[in-house]
Amino acid sequence: MARFTRLVRAGALALAATLALTACGGNGEGDNKGGDTPPASSGLDGSQLLTIPREDTGTFDRNFNPFSNPDFPMTNQAIYESMFIFNPANGEVVPWLATEWESKEDGTGATFTLREGVKWSDGEPLVADDVVLSFDLQKKLRGGYEWLETVTAVDEKTVQFDFNQPFTPGLMDIGQQIIAPAHIWSKFEDPNKETNADPVGTGPYTQITNFAAQSFDLGKNPNYWQPEKQKIEGIRVLAFAGNDGANLAAANGDVDWAPQFIPNIQQAFVDKDPDHRFYWFPQTGSMIQWMFNTTKAPFDDVRVRKALSMAVDRDQVTAIGMQGYTSPADCTGLSGLYDSWRDATLAGSCDWTKRDLEAAGKLLDEAGITLGADGKRVLPDGSPFAFEYSVGSGSSDWVSVGNVISQNLAELGVTVTVGARDWAEIVAGYENGTFDSGIVWSAGAPTPWQYYRGVMSTETVKAVNEQTFDNYHRYGSEKADALLKEFAASPAEADQKRVMNELQALFNEEAPVAPLFTGPEWGAANTTRFTGWPNAENPYATLSTRSRTTVLVLTGLEPVVS
Repeated sequence: MARFTRLVRAGALALAATLALTACGGNGEGDNKGGDTPPASSGLDGSQLLTIPREDTGTFDRNFNPFSNPDFPMTNQAIYESMFIFNPANGEVVPWLATEWESKEDGTGATFTLREGVKWSDGEPLVADDVVLSFDLQKKLRGGYEWLETVTAVDEKTVQFDFNQPFTPGLMDIGQQIIAPAHIWSKFEDPNKETNADPVGTGPYTQITNFAAQSFDLGKNPNYWQPEKQKIEGIRVLAFAGNDGANLAAANGDVDWAPQFIPNIQQAFVDKDPDHRFYWFPQTGSMIQWMFNTTKAPFDDVRVRKALSMAVDRDQVTAIGMQGYTSPADCTGLSGLYDSWRDATLAGSCDWTKRDLEAAGKLLDEAGITLGADGKRVLPDGSPFAFEYSVGSGSSDWVSVGNVISQNLAELGVTVTVGARDWAEIVAGYENGTFDSGIVWSAGAPTPWQYYRGVMSTETVKAVNEQTFDNYHRYGSEKADALLKEFAASPAEADQKRVMNELQALFNEEAPVAPLFTGPEWGAANTTRFTGWPNAENPYATLSTRSRTTVLVLTGLEPVVS
């Protein structure tokens, strides 16, 4: 568990002071094209900025490219928008840049109608060509959409999508794709390398009014299509190199919205001002799983993967590593987002996702990984069975999970070293396939199709040293391919349910990864300066700053004026 020391507190306080100066232009560094903006700590006159920490980024580079850098804070939440928004908190689909859509009966295409009156932040109208170019760039720069044959602008407000095969999940994928302006992006010589320092978007907050290494401010889009919902003046994002500094800022009331893991959140955050502070962690996130590089022996052996999974005490993982904020996974691999799809019979009969050291030992013995005289497991060639669990050092929760796993595996005679380093280095190892094992989040989507494709399809497998953004563990199953294809071609709900049950059974049989727990949608908020937050009683969005529903929060909040 994360622990605050005097040194950490002193360092975080110093950092907070530096951030405050930097954000207000106090040191004269950084770009300030928008002139002076009200400091985040200004009085409650309606001009206060919504302040958000980013705990996994020590410094910011001014790169708002929605394709090559989609995880940069607020890029795909406040600046760029999609045609609709799927809200996992209540299961609803919210029309956004499109007002209506229709799928072909045979599942081979769809047509979207764009909303009238939407303009880009530079005043140009949103047109169908913007959608066409956005999908073209997404396919070229990020991959995916293998099933999408053509995207056609029927007229200025109608876009037709034709698939090369029946693909019923395609509608949800299309609707949530970020749309960028063709009149801007068609002019870039190399869109992949474009930093897009001054973005043009349709979102509510697009103007870069201040930018420095450890903070930046977003002001209102002057041409937003919902001006009545731009009630907050703007957004300030602060950079922190780990959870501890971001958590201290939340505890001190220096930020309004805390989207990170906070240990003992009731005492550390809520109890300091219970009238204004709350948290909500709906279990609608992706599956968090321990993955093994299946291009390396012995991780290519299902017996080994299941044995390692059996040695993990998931009750300890969730209670100690995750502070009890979530619950253990089962052998379907499905997160809480997909409870309606879960095969309850299978989930109730799991073995390899429940701790059983004796059974785990037998599986390793069968795989030729036996106990040595010193009580440590050795591989068939006589070398120790020892490997690394890779994790970003800034994610104190997942580091704690690794420590629990390491201790659990030691009881099996297996040595697991927690390799906590900068996330950029860790993710690079995942993407090029050089890691041993690691913790990773799964794809999130309205149906589990995307999840199983990401962990089991041969179509997502890349060779080692070939970059991939999915299926880091590089596992493929032709049986999964056939079932995924059948699901995609089945418009009837009953048929989809049957195929999904078969996919769950196959996952249970092949154990491509070891599911650990549903990732909570982290969210804690302070109502002192802003009201209108989503919560369990009003789940109009999740309380996440990194999801598609974030824009629903940004357009739902109101500043407190005293």
